[in-house]
Amino acid sequence: MSEVLEFSQSEGAERPQRAAIVGIQETSENGEASVTITLTYEDAEFSGHATGSASVSARPRIVGEATLRAVESVTNGRLQLTLDAIATTDLGESRVAMAQVGLMGSNEPLVGSALVQTSDSATATVKAVLDALNRRMAQVLA
Repeated sequence: MSEVLEFSQSEGAERPQRAAIVGIQETSENGEASVTITLTYEDAEFSGHATGSASVSARPRIVGEATLRAVESVTNGRLQLTLDAIATTDLGESRVAMAQVGLMGSNEPLVGSALVQTSDSATATVKAVLDALNRRMAQVLA
């Protein structure tokens, strides 16, 4: 005999507020790229910054690292994060950004993904990192 599990949100229960992307600022000079990610959470803005090689292949990692720094700011340092892996790949006819994030004190990797819309891989990378972290952020910020 098989069991059917049903999940539903309780009536009147609110979904936890999530951090949202305000902006992605990228600059490149003398072979070095600099990225600042700005997120908003509960009407406040939080930024994270990362630098690295200006090569096209290094860009997703820099965007991912800057996103982690912004998330750490949102959580007031209660989450200490590492970017274990970041990639963009084809999946069927879609392009997908994927992130694997490590959480200090935990051996369980957190993973997230996001569709790349209109060749905007930076936004998809930020969304993939946030997708990996949304549930953990909700627990920490509750």
